[in-house]
Amino acid sequence: MRRGEWAGDPEALGRLGDSGVVRDAVLRRVGVSGSAIHERCRPGGPWQRLLPGIVMLGNGPASARQRTIAAMKYVGDDAVLTGRSALGEHGLAGEQYDVHVLLPANRRVQSAGFVLVERTTRIPDPLIRNGIRCAPIERALLDAARRCTTLDATRSLIASAVQRGAVSVAALQEELAEGSGRGSALPRRVLREVDANVHSVAEAKARELWERSGLPEMVFNRDVLDSRGGFIARPDGWIDDVAMAWDIDSLAWHLSPKAYKDTIERRTRMQNAGIIVLPTIPSAVERSPRRVVDDLRRHYELAASRPRPDVRLRTVTPG
Repeated sequence: MRRGEWAGDPEALGRLGDSGVVRDAVLRRVGVSGSAIHERCRPGGPWQRLLPGIVMLGNGPASARQRTIAAMKYVGDDAVLTGRSALGEHGLAGEQYDVHVLLPANRRVQSAGFVLVERTTRIPDPLIRNGIRCAPIERALLDAARRCTTLDATRSLIASAVQRGAVSVAALQEELAEGSGRGSALPRRVLREVDANVHSVAEAKARELWERSGLPEMVFNRDVLDSRGGFIARPDGWIDDVAMAWDIDSLAWHLSPKAYKDTIERRTRMQNAGIIVLPTIPSAVERSPRRVVDDLRRHYELAASRPRPDVRLRTVTPG
């Protein structure tokens, strides 16, 4: 494209970018002057500047994908995407956050705009996802978790990824042991919870209430079988000495007709087997902890007052 011809061929210009994102240097090579770039990126213009040296050939809101591409063009080819943006590229989509990138310790690129630059001596071997150099899931997840400011946010992030089978607790524990200790207190606590089969924020809070209740040992997310070894259910919590189940309901879960039907059928199977079931909604765990503890104790007394049904936990095989 010769100098001056770019304005009349917007499609050809668009092909220079990636999802409409392009470096200033590329534009200048095809004849777009610095003043023309500046003018077109002014408020109300057809383009917009996303980062220093990076332009989006459009004036609408940048998508998460465009922000990621812009960040990678800004930091250079030796960068590795991590944190929540990398989790998105791995298929674990979530809310849009700053784009977190890792750079070798000797690089001097600074954070800018929505780009968080972290220099490190532990650059992971990248995995290519959608054309982007990404940290492995365990590194990306822990880099995101280290920047969580609350226990609940850390729980939600880690527990959901483990429950979906995207990463193992062992892989996260290994990565945590090898990495920096900075910001690791909350992830370490959550990994202990998840390793004990606590799979959600609500379950974690419920576990805390059980610990305060003074009741016998409760296990979480374990299969309960009938006398012939047939599967009955996997309740959120289980006190084995009296065959009592604790189910942490979710109103959002019940927005799915199938999920609601499955919940009712699971609970009916437990009750038909003689199991005492305590259903609790997450908001009660959060807002009415004393009432929930009282419910736990009353249901335990009820379960202890009748003959224990012939049900058992599935044996867990080590490893």
